[in-house]
Amino acid sequence: MEKPRYRSALIVGTGPGLSASLARLFTKHGLAVAIAARQTDKLAALATETGAAVYKCNAADPADVAPVFAALDATGGPDVVVYNASARVRGPLVELAPDEVKRALEVSAFGAFLVSQEAARRMLTKGHGAILLTGATAGVKGFALSATFAMGKFALRGLAQSMARELAPKGIHVAHFVIDGGIRSAARPVPPNHPDSLLDPDAIAETYWAVLQQHRSAWSWEVEVRPWVEKF
Repeated sequence: MEKPRYRSALIVGTGPGLSASLARLFTKHGLAVAIAARQTDKLAALATETGAAVYKCNAADPADVAPVFAALDATGGPDVVVYNASARVRGPLVELAPDEVKRALEVSAFGAFLVSQEAARRMLTKGHGAILLTGATAGVKGFALSATFAMGKFALRGLAQSMARELAPKGIHVAHFVIDGGIRSAARPVPPNHPDSLLDPDAIAETYWAVLQQHRSAWSWEVEVRPWVEKF
């Protein structure tokens, strides 16, 4: 069974966690990687390690998103695009600042639309590509004091489901990943008495890669990952 072949990837919303793990894994598998973030000053080490091209991009601004794709067109454009940007505003519903809520929704959902639209326009001409969207538990069930995050992630999940139905028949694999749990980091180590209680970003990245290797006859549009401490 022939596996899909991908040659280049763009990761939007790059930081030191999951996005960095994805950049390393994609590079390991021979993909040319580009990384984009609103603040790029902390990406130098990752760019050096992976050879990634770095782009400054506010994902919620069409004037920022389009030039990134235009620049990548010179090298054929990415055939894998990962949207890993999100924002949240916590607090009681009646105390939430409308401007902050609007900004968070723009990053979590509108930015995903902008990036996906630019990616799809290019992938449709080739009949090949993958668009991967990073979601959360909040896209499946809303929690108290977290209405903004739930709205953004519900919208992201709806976008993914709609795109999967529209684009899969045209050769584009769209997948949404429900990250159900905290992700391990230097600032958030795994408690010694609860091994594997936080998601390992390298392990999550391997799940993304596994989805990319799926045969078109058995594509997943949604995958959920969680550590054992999380409740269903």
